[in-house]
Amino acid sequence: MKKTIATSIFLLVVTFTTIGQVDRSSFKAGLTAGIPVGDASDISSFALGLDVNYHWGVSKLLDVGLATGFINSFGETGTDLTGEFEDFQFIPTAASVRIYPTYEFKFGADAGYAVGINDGNDGGFYYRPVVGYNITGNTEINVSYTAVALENNFNFSIAMAGILFLF
Repeated sequence: MKKTIATSIFLLVVTFTTIGQVDRSSFKAGLTAGIPVGDASDISSFALGLDVNYHWGVSKLLDVGLATGFINSFGETGTDLTGEFEDFQFIPTAASVRIYPTYEFKFGADAGYAVGINDGNDGGFYYRPVVGYNITGNTEINVSYTAVALENNFNFSIAMAGILFLF
């Protein structure tokens, strides 16, 4: 936990110290869809989400920023486990890093905390490695692995694909 807090503070300090030094910034928003994997696949069948990012260009190869959004993972019904599960809903709040080996291709990660907003969901540590590709100057497609580490060593994970629009 101490390493997580220290890493989050470091990323936020880097983000805010570079604000005055950047020559470009970008706001992106889009939609994601995915399939729960691992522990989450037992209680959820499908996920939809909204991504919102703001990045500051540190260099041509590196952006840092903030990421948030909304994730709704639909509860499973009729599983071999008895009962019906409610939807899981999260609002992630994270620091974000993107590396651009080429203009079209990027990879990076978001890390922070996902606030659980449905009943009985306290949220947890959030991380999301991302690989993206610019299909036009203002449209990106991406794939990611979204995970929220909940209590009792339960990891709520989703394999996702999405589209983002640059504003």
